[in-house]
Amino acid sequence: MKAQFVNINGEIIPEAEGSVKILTHGLSYGTGCFEGIRGYWNPDTQDIYLFRIREHFERLHDSCRILNIKLPYSPEELVAQTIELVKRNGWKENVYIRPMAFKSDEIIGVKLHDLNDKYYIAATPMGDYISTTGIKCGVSSWRRIDDNMIPARAKVTGGYVNSALAKSEANFNGFDEAIMLNHDGHVSEGSSENIFLAINGELHTPAVTENILMGITRDTIIKLARRDLDMLTRERQIDRTELYIAKEIFLCGTGAQIAPVVEVDHRPIGAGAIGPIAEKISALYGEIVRGYRSEYMDWLTPVFGVAQKNSKKKAASVSSITK
Repeated sequence: MKAQFVNINGEIIPEAEGSVKILTHGLSYGTGCFEGIRGYWNPDTQDIYLFRIREHFERLHDSCRILNIKLPYSPEELVAQTIELVKRNGWKENVYIRPMAFKSDEIIGVKLHDLNDKYYIAATPMGDYISTTGIKCGVSSWRRIDDNMIPARAKVTGGYVNSALAKSEANFNGFDEAIMLNHDGHVSEGSSENIFLAINGELHTPAVTENILMGITRDTIIKLARRDLDMLTRERQIDRTELYIAKEIFLCGTGAQIAPVVEVDHRPIGAGAIGPIAEKISALYGEIVRGYRSEYMDWLTPVFGVAQKNSKKKAASVSSITK
């Protein structure tokens, strides 16, 4: 079901009225930044849970700071605006939320200063972005952007041309997804996902200095591996050929979720099937984001608050009985 409403500069308006002029600076030059946030529908609680939404808006603020964009609302205020937007659209299914801030002046000229800023929050129903049942990857000929070119730690709209080139190249070559190397030839990430390798009973992932986006799902997996699987994660430089000998590989991100890799450059990874570590993490992640693991509820923001209301009603009922 298509979105009926969007939020532009803090005001919820009909989706049909949301538009950008053709000479908008952010459109001409890619001078904008964005986030991707998932909300998961739980049919048992009749609620949508927004996963780690505050952390996403904190990162959006960081991206705006790098691009000299003034965002007039705090992360907490943006969370409240997002909840109201999803409520107004009335979905009862998984959703994807796209906040974006950008230079909004209609001028010709490349710069970041002395320009006006604008932001919007849009949302849409969304299933899997890429397959979660085993994908084939190819190492891209396109190198990952460098921090001194377009800051990789910021989700800059113009920087995703780099990702698009790698993704299309991979698809044209018969792969599902690309794996990108940095300027030194070390593994960086997928076209829009972080990457993990399982080697000798440990997880390995490129360090933040390898021009990766500091992914919120990446951080989630590091925490889950330590708490629930008793697995250490090493953040380090990873060579291309380590991809070929890893026991398991999986990509991760808000859009991708947990995407096990079964082949790289026509070489099977492990047994050429989803491995036990990726399977466990994927199952755990799926339970957490839908509100089935009480110990991780602090990562979730309910849209309708149904579970909270039922909990309060139950507590009140128990209280009246005990009296």
